[in-house]
Amino acid sequence: MTVHARARVSLNQPQSPKAAEDFAERAGVSLSEVIALALAGRAGAARAADFFAGRGQGGDAARAVARLEGRAG
Repeated sequence: MTVHARARVSLNQPQSPKAAEDFAERAGVSLSEVIALALAGRAGAARAADFFAGRGQGGDAARAVARLEGRAG
């Protein structure tokens, strides 16, 4: 089940956010949607970085390289 929430947020933007507006127009979406997708992408990237950092703890880099090169590790 997906839950959608709406919120109104005021942002202090540079004098001319023209590049973002142009991108939104070319993509056929609103500037708000571009901003929301950018924030969601950044949050997802941060979560992924945390996940892989945790997975890499205690790993053996030499063993991983040997495995990638097709050698027994």
